[in-house]
Amino acid sequence: MATGMDRDYNRRLASRKRSASIFYAVCVTAVIVAMLMLVALLYSVMSEAIAWFNLDGTSIKTLLMDIPSSKAVNSGLFPAIVGTLWVMGICIFVSFTVGVSAAIYLEEYSGGSRLAELIQTNIQNLAAVPSIVYGILGLSIFVAFFVLAAPGTDGKNVTAAGLTLALLIMPVVIVSSQEAIKAVPSSIREGGFALGGTRWQVIWRLVLPQAMPGILTGIILAVSRAMGEAAPLVIMGALSFVPFAPTNPLDRFTVLPIQIYVWISKPQEEFHHLAAAGIVVLLIMLLGMNAFAIFLRNRLQKNLRG
Repeated sequence: MATGMDRDYNRRLASRKRSASIFYAVCVTAVIVAMLMLVALLYSVMSEAIAWFNLDGTSIKTLLMDIPSSKAVNSGLFPAIVGTLWVMGICIFVSFTVGVSAAIYLEEYSGGSRLAELIQTNIQNLAAVPSIVYGILGLSIFVAFFVLAAPGTDGKNVTAAGLTLALLIMPVVIVSSQEAIKAVPSSIREGGFALGGTRWQVIWRLVLPQAMPGILTGIILAVSRAMGEAAPLVIMGALSFVPFAPTNPLDRFTVLPIQIYVWISKPQEEFHHLAAAGIVVLLIMLLGMNAFAIFLRNRLQKNLRG
């Protein structure tokens, strides 16, 4: 009888090992296919953009420092680069402050109330809403507000765009911040209360420093999505010729995804190559912002371990 049980156990163990091997092979294949597609995409973009990155630097200077023009050889991305930095700065500031504050309330103060459950359900639903819906929301609320607040303007400014993109990534920021706060051991909170700290002192001095690396990870993912979004801003009416860089939060603007879309829509092949160069610049900016955020996250983790 023991021999029969051993055989049955060995048979099931072998079946599980085969299933695990098949699943591992499927996962590795999926990763390889995704990487090959990414490499093919990058090769396609770089092969078209290579003409703008010559050795003497004249084309690069034109691309980065000039304004858009009717001729591809004289066109640049300077207004779009500055506009992107303005919009993303407002987006990151608003989404970080509001998103982390909401996560703190839901995890530390709400106590599982019905209101908190309702808010949590709506946050999870908003995470699946298409980005174009946020564009309609931004047009209906933020643009309309600035039209009323500043008569004579069309309300399509940097602040309206930043607030719209902040709404777009807010659910991701809140959920990731909640998970990071939830991962902090309860013993840290209990130790803070035992030393006589108030709830806010415990959160500010103990919980948030421990949760900040996880919060920054969520913000990195959210900002990466927001930086490449064009649909919400097109709905807001940002698809227009802007020959100047914004200098304040109420200026008109354009961003890199929209400028790339404009160039790729033109029939001339030169503008298609210029759009590819714009994609490379967008990728470099995105990687730079992510690298800075990752540096901050790793620095915080190192300080916590130290």
